Amino acid sequence: MKQALIKLHIAVFLAGFTGVLGVLITLNEALLVWYRIGITVVSLFALLVWKKELQQVPFKKALQLLFIGALIAIHWVCFYGSIKYANVSIGLVCFASTGLFTALLEPLLTRKSFSWIEVGLGLLSLAGIYLIFHFDARYRLGIAIGLASAIFAALFSVLNKRNVATVAPKTMMLYELSGGLLILTILMPWYLQRFPTNHLLPSLQEWGWLLVLSWFCTVWAMDLMLQALQKVSAFTQNLSLNLEPVYGIILAFVLFQEQKDLQSSFYIGFLLIGVSVVLQMLRVVKLKKH
Repeated sequence: MKQALIKLHIAVFLAGFTGVLGVLITLNEALLVWYRIGITVVSLFALLVWKKELQQVPFKKALQLLFIGALIAIHWVCFYGSIKYANVSIGLVCFASTGLFTALLEPLLTRKSFSWIEVGLGLLSLAGIYLIFHFDARYRLGIAIGLASAIFAALFSVLNKRNVATVAPKTMMLYELSGGLLILTILMPWYLQRFPTNHLLPSLQEWGWLLVLSWFCTVWAMDLMLQALQKVSAFTQNLSLNLEPVYGIILAFVLFQEQKDLQSSFYIGFLLIGVSVVLQMLRVVKLKKH
């Protein structure tokens, strides 16, 4: 359990850097995610073939993984959309509401018993989101997109829990991201028509950031998360991911001076989210001791 939590928090630290990369890479959100997943799929496939670790997956299971991958792709598009319509801090804090949506969805989609404690902790996070939502009307569209991102992240985590025990983490990641790449490729013409852009190809510097995003913040981070999910619940995973804003916001403050645009209600809301994370981690440790 302790090793699983360490892996989870390393993954969270890596995930905290993705928001900053969303600003450094100036492609629109859909193209950014398409390049990210494309690089990841090619790199991961080559790695698994080279190491002879590619696992055969039954057809029905493969279809399930492709569908789940479509969810994570949509989550990423919404996440980066939130950052681009608001800022890094807003996008990351909205993502923290994933814990609430997981607490509501997991009992409905699995056989796990309903936990009022988890709902209560999730509502504490939601109270923080509420305060943040009302601090500046300029960011409300970005916040709404960020909350949609959290819903898709919760669905991904809950549905993914069923597959962790039967499919090797890297093979699972390859199938899921292939599903994400497929759905984005199909929808991209419509998306670019709906949200036109002249910036279709990354610059040389952006290619470098995309490689960092794909290799370190995707392949390695997701592998660590999938390993951790074998030992911890989906709710614990997502509530731990609420720490992602801590790293991302600190980086955003240092690199982009975003603290100049934030008011006291943002910090109060962020504090409530942080309290929910600490309480859940203490609860998990206490339950394991007993």
